[in-house]
Amino acid sequence: MPHRLIVLPDDTAKPLIAALAGAKRTINIRMFLFTDPDMVAAVKAAQARGVKVRVMLNPQRRDGSAENEETRQALADSGVEVRDSSPAFALTHQKSMVIDDGLGYVESLNWETRDLTQTRDYAVETTDALEVSEMLRCFDTDWNQAKFKPDPKSRLIWCPNNGRSRIAAFIDSARISLWLQNERYQDTVIIERLVRALARGVQVRIMARPPHNLKKDKLIEGVGGLRIMRDVGAKVHQLKHLKLHGKMLLADEGRAIIGSINLAPGSFDERRELAIETDAPEVIGRLKEVTRHDWNNSVALDLSDEGVLADLNKHHQGHAGAKQLALKTGNGKKK
Repeated sequence: MPHRLIVLPDDTAKPLIAALAGAKRTINIRMFLFTDPDMVAAVKAAQARGVKVRVMLNPQRRDGSAENEETRQALADSGVEVRDSSPAFALTHQKSMVIDDGLGYVESLNWETRDLTQTRDYAVETTDALEVSEMLRCFDTDWNQAKFKPDPKSRLIWCPNNGRSRIAAFIDSARISLWLQNERYQDTVIIERLVRALARGVQVRIMARPPHNLKKDKLIEGVGGLRIMRDVGAKVHQLKHLKLHGKMLLADEGRAIIGSINLAPGSFDERRELAIETDAPEVIGRLKEVTRHDWNNSVALDLSDEGVLADLNKHHQGHAGAKQLALKTGNGKKK
């Protein structure tokens, strides 16, 4: 099969390091955060043995922090060609790699130690010729700051090109069940599609992160979106023993989307993102196991006024968050 699934932290970084070690001619990497020393060492080793390596890094976060600078310098000192991602996008949040023009990796994980060891994350390995060539074509286009147009026949999903429409159509096609794992549920179009899925009888199980993880200016839409879906019948949980970072949708236990796309307007409209749709039996079988394992190791996310306020208070965000969300305080009054 052209697709294979890597699950983090279960599978560790070994499959990715092995792929880098096996490269013979070329490696093209695009990464939002790239700080893990083992991954840096593997890339430097490839360059040292004569592989042509190009790395495209997001220059900084929205708050101006530039966490990739040390890696950028280390790679450049080793002869790796490193460039900032295209300024056409607010951020390049895509995480991907292509090796020897024939092996591609579409990832939800950053190459930082936390994502490799502490978070639920995913990567899909593809050897499909159309998908790999399209990944390379987009890499070259963004490398040269030109315009990119996705192939309509491809199973790759690109933002800001076609992400919202493809994911909306994926949700619309579900008939029995939807399992979702994502950090953010903020896009009105996607929330609407999930509400419609619930209305036609689809069982929707959502894994999310607690409200305190949301940025201050995203708190209203983030909490509101989860509450709307809960109120119309979705089950909303949070992981107990792992941090959730993966972005995954599984429909009718037969088709999945995995990649870097948060279900938020910024991801769809302003960022370079990449995901892949797959129905490969090996991938789907593994996802069915992982989603059930994670669901059995999760708890319902308390989205009541009291529950949201307690979560915000625990992380010293109570007063401002309560005011934004018009939460009821213990005496029954709105804050």
